[in-house]
Amino acid sequence: MQEPSATTFPRLLLAHAQQRPGSPAYREKDLGIWQTYSWAQAAQEVRALACGLAALGFARGMNLAVVGDNRPRLYWAMSAAQALGGVPVPLYQDAIGGEMVYVLDDAEIDFAIVEDQEQVDKLLEVQAQRAVRHIVYEDPRGLRGYDHPALMSYARLQEIGREFDRANPGFFDAAVEAGSPEDTAIILYTSGTTGKPKGVCHSHRGLIGAARNGCAFDGLVPGDDVLSYLPMAWVGDNLFSYAQALVAGFTVNCPESRDTVMTDLREIGPTYYFAPPRIYENLLTQVMIRMEDAGWAKRRLFRWAMNVARRCGTDILDGRPVPLAERLRYAAGEALIYGPLRNVLGMSRIRVGYTAGEAIGPDLFRFYRSIGVNLKQFYGQTETCAYVCLQPDGKVKFDSVGPAAPGMEIRIADNGEVLVRGVGLLKSYYKRDDATREAINDEGYFMTGDAGVIDADGHLKIIDRAKDVGKLADGAMFAPKYIENKLKFFPYIKEAVAFGTGRERVCAFINIDFDAVGNWAERRHLPYAGYIDLAAQPEVIAMIGECVAQVNADLAADAMLAGSQVARFLILHKELDPDDDELTRTRKVRRGFIAEKYAALVDALFAGRGEQFIETRVKFEDGREGSVSATLKLVDVKRFPPAAGAARAA
Repeated sequence: MQEPSATTFPRLLLAHAQQRPGSPAYREKDLGIWQTYSWAQAAQEVRALACGLAALGFARGMNLAVVGDNRPRLYWAMSAAQALGGVPVPLYQDAIGGEMVYVLDDAEIDFAIVEDQEQVDKLLEVQAQRAVRHIVYEDPRGLRGYDHPALMSYARLQEIGREFDRANPGFFDAAVEAGSPEDTAIILYTSGTTGKPKGVCHSHRGLIGAARNGCAFDGLVPGDDVLSYLPMAWVGDNLFSYAQALVAGFTVNCPESRDTVMTDLREIGPTYYFAPPRIYENLLTQVMIRMEDAGWAKRRLFRWAMNVARRCGTDILDGRPVPLAERLRYAAGEALIYGPLRNVLGMSRIRVGYTAGEAIGPDLFRFYRSIGVNLKQFYGQTETCAYVCLQPDGKVKFDSVGPAAPGMEIRIADNGEVLVRGVGLLKSYYKRDDATREAINDEGYFMTGDAGVIDADGHLKIIDRAKDVGKLADGAMFAPKYIENKLKFFPYIKEAVAFGTGRERVCAFINIDFDAVGNWAERRHLPYAGYIDLAAQPEVIAMIGECVAQVNADLAADAMLAGSQVARFLILHKELDPDDDELTRTRKVRRGFIAEKYAALVDALFAGRGEQFIETRVKFEDGREGSVSATLKLVDVKRFPPAAGAARAA
């Protein structure tokens, strides 16, 4: 790990290049072959790129848009901007051009480095709304016939940079030396769940402090490997794949494409891994689909092994005492099921696995830890460098996010809101002093907007977003995200949205997982033509109803939430989609927008109707717009009386 004097990211990069020049810094899979770049190579690439940008007029205080999948050259673009005293602004690569305009305009972007033709087309499409003077593309495929004056290839920019460097030999080093730990290192835009995104400014000092503390906490070293595949615009990727990599000196591995992530995960076998709950849910769904297709003997062996894992797997992982007979059974399960399963998932070498972005269901959490994956939750926001709480090895709880991380303080306000301050706090919102003052109180605490409690061991438990936690008409607590996470544990449920604040009961929208439910239907010889047809099958509706009823049985045993069981549900006729503004780019549900957009369905659920017609405008992947319509069945679900313990607690 680098010395504390290396206080900006470009200085960290140069220190690694000097101390371990031949060690692998980045790997990238291209045309099926892994290409490795050493720290010395990375430093030379950044030097050429920074000098090229300087030759074009990029200077201290300017912002550089970075758009594309995870690529070493895009990470180097971030370092190059920082070396010049500028600020990288990563954008979500799957955002449409119209969504990019807001960030391009708000961040005053004149320079952009993008991955390929797809991203170039988006920026050219919106030139009339927000002109970007210089658009540099990494991958030239498909761009031979483009002659727009703003365009330049990445290779050409580096040629210009090397010429500039030869003509100005001391320029780059002087620019790096001029950098200050207090300089803004990056601007990350919030997901915009409730409104327009805000640009969060983080300093080098804050990000490096959070990264350094996190690396020490988990013992991360240069020999570790991370697979970098989540959006570069997400704060988690910036912490793990950029800040911590530059602090600890481990290797960042970039997959060939989003479609090859699982294959590349198995090939690399990372020691350090992170993913939002949705990824873990999808992996588990694929496991369950494969097991359902397996023979009778394999299915029975799998069920036996998983029962053993549920009983003692987490205790063995945490080093707690377990009876010898159970250890022997678990050892058999390790040889026959858990080890091969981890290998299939690409998790054989993982020492530390993290999940964040939103709460993970306890059942999903327990599954991975029970098969020997050291999965832990961390808690944080874009404004805190995704760094507030960390779970220590051996002290992981399924219903908490752990105690305050090193260098962080937590306080619970009188209204139940979680307040935090410490090393990773934002400098400010970009050009939004008013929003900064609203977010940070007079004592320097950032107001997270989350409702939580601290248990007897000092671990923080997040209940839900403070604004979303409400009460039913009878006064029972209603925490929609908690209910939604329990529903999404089932492999057949991809997304759920719960409603109930101020109402007499709870109702929910369900998105089925098309692959999982399609596999289920095919094994039962149920014909279907597509998503809408599959979602409307009576057998599918009945199966989802059983899943919801099981969640109700679990809620009945919870003292606080026994009264918020799901009374009615429907299966939506379309998948919730960021392109339709129903989800953020980080796949968070925009509950308020959905309630307004589908008000007719919400009203029909609470009115007790048996079916409801709906027609919805949608955006297709090629940019066209159209509509989908269906008559949806609205279903009542079995509810359970509160368990005796829950009733006494209530």
